[in-house]
Amino acid sequence: MLSRRHLRTKVLQALYAFIQSGNSDIVAGEKHLLKSVDKLFELYIVQLSLLVELVDFAAGRMEESKKKYYPTKEDLDPNTSFIENRIIRQIAGNRDYQRYCNKFKINWGDDQELLRKLFNITRENKFYKKFMEGRPQGYEGDRDVLLKIVKKVIGPYEFLEQYYEDKTIFWSFEDYFTANMMVIKTLKAYEESWTEHHPFPTVYKEARNGELEDRHYMLELFRKSILQYDDNRGLIAERAKNWEIDRIAIMDILLINMALVELTEFPSIPVKVSMNEYIDISKYYSSGKSKIFINGILDKLVEEYRSENKIKKTGRGLLES
Repeated sequence: MLSRRHLRTKVLQALYAFIQSGNSDIVAGEKHLLKSVDKLFELYIVQLSLLVELVDFAAGRMEESKKKYYPTKEDLDPNTSFIENRIIRQIAGNRDYQRYCNKFKINWGDDQELLRKLFNITRENKFYKKFMEGRPQGYEGDRDVLLKIVKKVIGPYEFLEQYYEDKTIFWSFEDYFTANMMVIKTLKAYEESWTEHHPFPTVYKEARNGELEDRHYMLELFRKSILQYDDNRGLIAERAKNWEIDRIAIMDILLINMALVELTEFPSIPVKVSMNEYIDISKYYSSGKSKIFINGILDKLVEEYRSENKIKKTGRGLLES
């Protein structure tokens, strides 16, 4: 489920915490990293459950309206398009999803006011009104309305971000954004033929031999980035003309350090992929000029490493690509 970009970002965050704290216990750092990834996956399940609860809340509102002393015709014969959303019913009935909800002890019982606010915001949106009018229809219509709820209602709702941050230090704004992207990916992937036994996404992608390859990659990247940090920091200082190392942003140093580790220690990852990934990540975690600085330093070091045969990639064309 988690992409390599997500894993690189998690390693960067864990490295920053590790270096800034002056910690020397790599094993403890690895445990913290693993927990942060597990908590991100938990937030993804919580966000999926929020969609399920939102639909259930709407269904409850309909039942309450039928019990009014003077119910209207609409109260007695409501439009059930939203509460009968097929993808939500598939998710709610999925065995793996139910197992995760039980594991994380997810319960929205005390958050009815939050659900009420989200539902009221949803039903006032044009996309929801169009959906209830039957535009678009069918399974794709069910998918479309859920995607718009995540993008236009849940995603921008600042109170919900704060709600999660107050729950645990592991749920930051970045995690909230990433969890929403994971939910969107899941909704886009769902197919009408899937049963309750269809495998639900797991935290890490599994290799063909059953090994959690991405988990291994993440831990290796974290550990080797710590072990090589001092040496790589020195290399950066030597090549950063007119810059004292203490004046270079810590995030820039960490990103270049991780990129160098990936270039030299992970033979199956193309050079261009590593370069592009860390430069892109710098856009979110460093200053506006960091992209140029990181790209310049990496270009110099890659050229040197190639001439010294320090970059060894397996697979056709990986060194140049």
